[in-house]
Amino acid sequence: MSDVVERTLSALPGLLGQHDPGAGPGGAGGPGRASATSRLGSLIRSITALTSKHEEEKLIQQELTSLKATVSAPNTTLRLMKECMVRFIYCEMLGYESSFGYIHAIKLAQQGNLLEKRVGYLAVSLFLHENHELLLLLVNTVVKDLQSTNLVEVCMALTVVSQIFPREMIPAVLPLIEDKLQHSKEIIRRKAVQALYKFYLIAPNQVQHIHDKFRKALCDRDPGVMAASLHIYLQMIKEDSSGYKDLTGSFVTILKQVVGGKLPIDFNYHSVPAPWLQIQLLRILALLGKDDPSTSELMYDVLDESLRRADINHNITYAILFECVQTIYTIHPKSELLEKAAKCIGKFVLSPKINLKYLGLKALTYVIQQDPNLALQHQMTIIECLDHPDSIIKRETLELLYRITNGQNVIVIVQKMLGYLKESKEEYAIINLAGKIAELAEKYAPDNGWFIQTMNAVFSVGGDVVHPEIPHNFLRLLAEGFDDGKEDDQLRVYAVRSYLALLDEEGALYPQKFLQVMSWVLGEYSSLVTDVDPEVILTKLHSLLKKTFVTSETKAWIMAAVTKIASRTSCSKTVDTLIQEFSSSLDTCMRQHAFELKHLCEDKALMANLLPFDASCHEMVVDASLSFLDGFVAEGLGRGAAPYKPHHQRQEEKLSQEKGDALNFEPYGLSFASSVSAAGVTGRQSPTGLSFGSDTSGNSAETGHKETNNLKLEGVRKLWGKEGYLPKRENKAGKADEPQSASCGSVLAGQAGDAAASRSDGAAGLPEQDREKQHLASTLFVGLGSNAAVSLMGKMDTATQKFKRKSKITEAQNSEEMSDFRNSAALDFGPLLDTVPVSVEDYEGNIHTRLREASLCSQGIVEDNLGSETPQSLRTSGPADRLSDSRLSQSSLFADSNIDIFQPSPSTQCEGAGETQPVPSLPAELEAPARSGAVALAQSDALALYSCKGWTDDSLLLTLFLSNKTTSALHAVNLVFEEAEHFQVLEGPSCQFPVIEAERVERCQRCVRMDRLCTQGVLSGFVHYQSEMETRLEFSITLSLVDFIRPMEMSTEDFGKLWLSLSNDVKQNVKMSSSQGSLSAALNTLQQKLKLHVVDIIGSEGILACRLLPSLPCLLHCRAHSGMLALWFRSPCAALPDALLYHCQKAMEESQ
Repeated sequence: MSDVVERTLSALPGLLGQHDPGAGPGGAGGPGRASATSRLGSLIRSITALTSKHEEEKLIQQELTSLKATVSAPNTTLRLMKECMVRFIYCEMLGYESSFGYIHAIKLAQQGNLLEKRVGYLAVSLFLHENHELLLLLVNTVVKDLQSTNLVEVCMALTVVSQIFPREMIPAVLPLIEDKLQHSKEIIRRKAVQALYKFYLIAPNQVQHIHDKFRKALCDRDPGVMAASLHIYLQMIKEDSSGYKDLTGSFVTILKQVVGGKLPIDFNYHSVPAPWLQIQLLRILALLGKDDPSTSELMYDVLDESLRRADINHNITYAILFECVQTIYTIHPKSELLEKAAKCIGKFVLSPKINLKYLGLKALTYVIQQDPNLALQHQMTIIECLDHPDSIIKRETLELLYRITNGQNVIVIVQKMLGYLKESKEEYAIINLAGKIAELAEKYAPDNGWFIQTMNAVFSVGGDVVHPEIPHNFLRLLAEGFDDGKEDDQLRVYAVRSYLALLDEEGALYPQKFLQVMSWVLGEYSSLVTDVDPEVILTKLHSLLKKTFVTSETKAWIMAAVTKIASRTSCSKTVDTLIQEFSSSLDTCMRQHAFELKHLCEDKALMANLLPFDASCHEMVVDASLSFLDGFVAEGLGRGAAPYKPHHQRQEEKLSQEKGDALNFEPYGLSFASSVSAAGVTGRQSPTGLSFGSDTSGNSAETGHKETNNLKLEGVRKLWGKEGYLPKRENKAGKADEPQSASCGSVLAGQAGDAAASRSDGAAGLPEQDREKQHLASTLFVGLGSNAAVSLMGKMDTATQKFKRKSKITEAQNSEEMSDFRNSAALDFGPLLDTVPVSVEDYEGNIHTRLREASLCSQGIVEDNLGSETPQSLRTSGPADRLSDSRLSQSSLFADSNIDIFQPSPSTQCEGAGETQPVPSLPAELEAPARSGAVALAQSDALALYSCKGWTDDSLLLTLFLSNKTTSALHAVNLVFEEAEHFQVLEGPSCQFPVIEAERVERCQRCVRMDRLCTQGVLSGFVHYQSEMETRLEFSITLSLVDFIRPMEMSTEDFGKLWLSLSNDVKQNVKMSSSQGSLSAALNTLQQKLKLHVVDIIGSEGILACRLLPSLPCLLHCRAHSGMLALWFRSPCAALPDALLYHCQKAMEESQ
């Protein structure tokens, strides 16, 4: 029956070519209507007859206009709609957008008969992608067709589900597709398996419960269903092979039946039985048998049989042989199979066909790690491939040589790689090869000169397309140095002399990254070259600045180098000329650099202090909170600037804009992970009663992806270096003899080992070309003998590395106690290591402290008073009062870093601040605890204006006091609030006083609410009054987000429910000062300064709640650990968590 259905489906497209009986004269289509084939054929012939792209666009636009009018007509029949849809498909295939026809394709799939439905489904699958919002309209149609008794309709529904289907709607059709696995027709079962495979790729958690049904599909009586299930098993075994070891026997049995020709002849391809099925099974067996002798034992016979039967000279058999070779070298080895696989590789490599030769090189590259001697057997063929005209063969040969590189053949191999790099024009090949050359040069360089010259060639030839990590790692190696300080200086001196020689070349054009490397090295280490006048170096850099091809970024590097060199010279005419020339530059960056250089040259002591020699690896003091920008940020927000959005939030908004204003299908708290690990909780879990793990950054929309693949930092110490995994290298260092790096002369002379010596006797009788190849082979394959220490990329290398960086970690950081602390801290809270500060006391008197104090002094007295005072009535007792006062460790988590984070405590008062005017007494009715003190706003000779904030449950009560300072009355006093961008003044913007008697105080009260969210804003206004003359007195009041935050009391259970329903979150780590020390003190600080309600305490974690007036909630989860407080905000408003986090950080700093 399945064959009949398949033939029926294959015959359906032919029906489109038949003339519909209703389409001609007198038919349903109306007189003069042509069939679909005639109209489509006419369109195709018209396009092929055109001579330009412009004519084609004009014709297609005319066709689309005609189609749009036809499909929009109310009397268009489904038959005619089907004909139009075929032309729509053709226009889309040519690349012309016809989105107005998408909805009609969905309608055709919903309403048409069998043939029309098929065309509609076909159009939908071609027009839409799986995230398209119109697919929502197709879900009910798919569900209805899956429930249909018509076999063809079910097949079409399963086909469209396996191609495109919205991820959010999988639960709607999953039960129906599960039922189809038991269908009596094999075509339905096969398509159901394909649909489940699609579901597994896009939403694996939703099909985990039907793994048992996958096993039944694997044992299905129909080979097609079994073959479809292999796709799912291959994907699952790639992720975790240990759970499917018991199926090894089943896979081996299936492969035996396939190789033995037990499948129907329909599965044969060029007389080869089911070749693609064999390839799938071989890949599965390779994954199952890796590092497992008992499982591999089951495969040996069938692999031998596969190698023996794949003897037909056809491309498909070569593919099977290639997979067999990879499988044999992947599983636990067996000598007989390895010999047969090696012979197979030899046939490939020696084949004159390019495709087979490429397969041989690919296989040889793969197996060289297990059998390095195999390369010796084919070394002459590999040498010939280096000069092969096909670039792909050359590239794969270089990849093979890269795998066999060691300290004895690195010079020749790198030379070959550089030769190919100079010839290559492909960007990908340049990036890939440049990275490999840099890695080999750093790992096996025989001397300083060769290393510098090789890196110069990489930068020159690779250009600006090289990966940014290559110049970064090179400069880092120069800065960190090696174990020998004398060797450090020799390498740096050679680099300086090399770059000075390159800059002397006339008309040379160097890539920008190379110029940046030159600038940095000359700026840092040019003083080591004592026989070169610094003025000469400055002149060269100055001339480089005037080159037109130098970009602004590179000029910034050059200016930094000039500044460093100028700090070590008493005076320089070149520097003076440079300052004068660029102080009036149109480039603002260059003008800024020139002004900075000028001011530094005027203060040599400051210059020497800021730019010490060779300080690139010294510890730096960093203000993690960038507190010196607080005033700038507040000023910008006050002018209406948008609050800062974290990177993850910007990415989310960008993605949402690309998708358009689509419906939100995100479930509310339903997507729980299948397991909760000790390191963290996956998905939107409620923090109540659970300990959150190490993922403390990111947005909740990304949480599922991040936390299931989270980085587990087991101690955060340096385990990986350029030579590989450091601890294993140290363990193996005493067990293996390290080969000595050969010099260039000895390598080129052929002193390479037994393999080269065995061929030296017959070399004299060979032709010149063959002797050159023999000589090249002796240098390339040196060290690959059976008794030599083999050095393979990707395996632990026992060769001595030329450049081994020395450790610059302090003694305290090397102590065992600090190491144990780091290990335990990283296991519990790894990502905190990115933002951990150290105590302020270690840096008293530092210049950064003075800068911080200066920035704080610039803030007004009003802002300081407003930020520090909190109404007593809003302080509620709660679980925070029950917290333990135990103190967590204040040790720095940056034990392995050279950067220390500095967060100085802000000063609440600045020296030299001006004195405020006397504040009048408050009326008795305003002596409530929920208020701030009176603050002077503005004053004139006759009138003084003060403000006082009162915090009510539903608004901010702003009271302004107008004090008459004179002995005469003030008339027609009018106080007006100007329209504000972020705030709304209730009860009217003005307040009028007919008269204010002498030395009397009047007050004006208004309720203020926040209209638009901001961290800090300004409410401005003026007072107009009549004294001896009309006077206008302007004022401004700084209002903070905290003024509009109120505690939100709730139970722990309500908190958990609300937490799951909120989608916008922000996470950040904040340093707790020694005065806080415990979670209790930290929560008290947040409770007092931000008006938060402490809901509950769960061990070292606390949960708090607040609301933005009038009723916008925001929830906070806190966790104290090692002197850090991890904050996690959630709110329905995307901007509120970021804004509230800013105030939390500020409150914690001010409390230090």
